[in-house]
Amino acid sequence: MQAFLEYVVKGVVDHPEQVTITPAERGGLTVYELRLHPDDVGKVIGKQGAMINAIRVLLQAGAARKGLRCALEIVEEEAAAPGAPAAGE
Repeated sequence: MQAFLEYVVKGVVDHPEQVTITPAERGGLTVYELRLHPDDVGKVIGKQGAMINAIRVLLQAGAARKGLRCALEIVEEEAAAPGAPAAGE
């Protein structure tokens, strides 16, 4: 399922080299955490969430055929506020 997600998402974005998908198991559910370039977040979400909802439907349908439960989350990295100490300081 991860390869499918990479194929679909990389075909939509402008910065495919920055797409990372990390699976995480949560109570029998595999949650795929999608990290991408900030400029590409809107493209993946689409108008009124149409693109991300379509990707989620395809993911759930493919997973159901294999007897799995999957979900997809977009993880947006928090930018450090100006003047705030960097992590580890």
